[in-house]
Amino acid sequence: MHEQQLSGLEALEMTTRLLQRQRNAHATKGLYEAAELQFWWSKPRPSDQLDQLFWLDDAGAPVAAAILVDFTDGPSLLYHEITFCPLVMPNASPDDLAHIIDRGLAHAAELGFTSVELEVDQADSSTRRLLNVRGFTVQEEGMLVECWLTVTDEREISPLSDGYTLVSRAETDHLPHHMNHRRANGLNIDDRLTQLSLYRRDLDLVVLDADDEPAGWGIFWYDPVTGTGVVEPMRTMDDHQKRGLARHILTAGVDRLAKAGAKRISIGYDPVNPASGHLYRSVGFEPCTTNDLLSGPTSI
Repeated sequence: MHEQQLSGLEALEMTTRLLQRQRNAHATKGLYEAAELQFWWSKPRPSDQLDQLFWLDDAGAPVAAAILVDFTDGPSLLYHEITFCPLVMPNASPDDLAHIIDRGLAHAAELGFTSVELEVDQADSSTRRLLNVRGFTVQEEGMLVECWLTVTDEREISPLSDGYTLVSRAETDHLPHHMNHRRANGLNIDDRLTQLSLYRRDLDLVVLDADDEPAGWGIFWYDPVTGTGVVEPMRTMDDHQKRGLARHILTAGVDRLAKAGAKRISIGYDPVNPASGHLYRSVGFEPCTTNDLLSGPTSI
């Protein structure tokens, strides 16, 4: 393997290639879809221009990466600190995995980070063992449940309550993006989303109320290289809860992903929010993995 350092959108595209290769090598193994890391780019982060580590084979194809993402100035629902993502192909040897982890932690230390957090599958004993001996401990047990839906021809879109309209971003150029609704931070998420190779405006869905105000939304991602769909993120505004909007957005999005060519669709939820899990399972998503959040030092 040949190590290479890339930053910015160039690093994101190499990460996308690696995760696409990983998904094509195994239908469900691996914590991340390419679209998930692309979605992280929708918000500017201090780590955007950090050098990220990649390993390429002799043909120039990515086979591993050590990615660092800084969530300290704008945490996601899951991450709050410097998040470390060691990425390898499904057939990577334990020695290769250990090298990627060690080199990634050393690189983080060189950049001034004394500790990192990372997500680990509860069933991934190899990675957990490597991290345990390096001083990592579980900070949050069962922080995320990953689910998969196999697309079939039997799809039903749930009804939408009166007074609401479902539209895509392709139809709402005259409105601010729904994820910027009532925010005063000056962020223009459209500028970031349109930089992403997997983002499609016709799959960015929002339900508007009678006043053309966002009531709920979901971004649906289709990766034509892998035939995989991803749902990330979904939200219903507080004033519009318990009206079936999330079910309508989800079932409409699944239908659009299927028509785009998706064979499998991924979604994740926090077990602390049982309503989300119930919704996803009722639509046909099946839990596949449960992940813990670990934290540890960048140097032993």
